[in-house]
Amino acid sequence: MDETRLRPTSRAEKNSGRTIVGVLLIIAGLLAILLPFIAGIAVTAVIGWLLLVAGVVHLLYCWHSRSTGAVIWQLTIAVLYLFVGFYMIFHPARGLVTLTLLLASYFAIEGVVELVLYFRLRRSHRAGWFLWDGLITLLLGILIWAHWPFSSVWVLGTLIGISLLISGFARLFSRPTFAAAGLV
Repeated sequence: MDETRLRPTSRAEKNSGRTIVGVLLIIAGLLAILLPFIAGIAVTAVIGWLLLVAGVVHLLYCWHSRSTGAVIWQLTIAVLYLFVGFYMIFHPARGLVTLTLLLASYFAIEGVVELVLYFRLRRSHRAGWFLWDGLITLLLGILIWAHWPFSSVWVLGTLIGISLLISGFARLFSRPTFAAAGLV
């Protein structure tokens, strides 16, 4: 098949593809924000399946390891990934509660790291952004943690929804030049 037939031939065709993706991302983002528990359960299921795949890969890699220590290490990681993956798939609500606690911990730790970075760079130009980032991220982590496990019902799905929504608007209203960015 001719390679030129596979590529969009006009700028309008390229823009329409980006427009469709943008609209679909906006719709998915709005649905995730409106139905955050369902979106959170979906994210939990996807992460569970990814952990299962990673567990199988580690199990297969275990057979190719040359030393006993490497075999034991790969087998331990494989069993852990498989256990957690199965747990998240067969108990998605519990998995969502666990993921929410991990997310709160991540935000709290990231907020502290950003604040430390601010104090190390406070004399540099625009270091205040690190302060704001650290304070907001730390506050978000503390708020999620303070309302845990009840925050599990809405946090993950809402954050995923916001991310999808922003990604959709970015694709819809921007004119990226992927070639100029070195992405093509």
